[in-house]
Amino acid sequence: MEKDQQSETDQEFWVFGYGSLMWRPGFPHEETQPALLRGYHRSMCILSIRYRGTPEKPGLVLGLEEGGECMGRAYRVAPEHIADAVRYLQDRELVTGVYLERTLPVTLEDGRVVDTYGFIADKDHVQYRGALTDREAAEIILAGHGQEGPARDYLANTVGHLEALGIHDVDLVRLLAIVDEAAQASR
Repeated sequence: MEKDQQSETDQEFWVFGYGSLMWRPGFPHEETQPALLRGYHRSMCILSIRYRGTPEKPGLVLGLEEGGECMGRAYRVAPEHIADAVRYLQDRELVTGVYLERTLPVTLEDGRVVDTYGFIADKDHVQYRGALTDREAAEIILAGHGQEGPARDYLANTVGHLEALGIHDVDLVRLLAIVDEAAQASR
């Protein structure tokens, strides 16, 4: 069978993770590679009203915003697991509709460029909070506590996991320092 006649399930299927999917993907995969996404950056720009906050006291979690670049992980999913992986990711990421599904081209560590399935922040959604100052973001993070715990823990875990993977996100490290400084000052 010629390549252009292959069915969708015969094609490689990759998923891009830039936050908790990097250390807790939750779906079976056959390969993991460091991956660089150009044109988007990781940002604490999503109000969390479930996992790290409530509607009354939202927390703040990651989203991908346009501009810059983002180092993350790409996961290759076997054809027989694609449907289950997509269903799982939709259930996990599309709970409130604040993320948009996209095909995101990334460059893998081995130099290959592959299309990945991923999610970006919906700037028109009520939970989107782009352009927050660090102080504004810190206030939201300190107030947020949802079914998965405090928003501060989410940020600290994110920074720790990124560092363990060799990814130093200057903006998140700075924000965590501001959050911890504000928490200390309020004691």
